[in-house]
Amino acid sequence: MSPFRSSTGLYENVAAFLCYLFAFVGGVIFLLIERRSRFVLFHALQSVILFAGLMVFHAAAGFLPIIGVVVGLLLSLLSLVLWIVLMLAALQGKWLKLPWIGEFAEKQLNRM
Repeated sequence: MSPFRSSTGLYENVAAFLCYLFAFVGGVIFLLIERRSRFVLFHALQSVILFAGLMVFHAAAGFLPIIGVVVGLLLSLLSLVLWIVLMLAALQGKWLKLPWIGEFAEKQLNRM
């Protein structure tokens, strides 16, 4: 467990875990309330970007005839796997940076 606490009073790894546990909403909440921990802010931003993108792709897949069902099913499976992997990584205190999304989140964090 991380010995460091975020500005919310939670351990950093627990706060980062909550960013993913509640997906998009958890990320937004921690972006609004976290003031100090770059670890938590990174995971919150990565969570928001990832799950917002997945929601958009799910909605777009709904407009595709027949193949949309397959695409939606694959997106659901991908979402579940990413959700579990990211929650576990955050709980272990790892900076698991997804390709493109993690890099973008890190650049945005450096601008803050």
